Amino acid sequence: MTTAEDIENAVEQLAPRELVRFRAWFEAFDARQFDAAIERDIGAGKRDAHAEEALAAHRAGRSRDL
Repeated sequence: MTTAEDIENAVEQLAPRELVRFRAWFEAFDARQFDAAIERDIGAGKRDAHAEEALAAHRAGRSRDL
């Protein structure tokens, strides 16, 4: 398995165009990972308290249209 240090060193060696390409790929990859984590948390009920708090605030008139 490649270590984070190996990856860092490889990224430092990328040509500017390749760095742009890598950055775009990593941004999309990171977003997918984040979305998957949120979905897992939702499925496990870890966001229920936050959702209920937000809904209670809305019902109490403490929200506004964006």
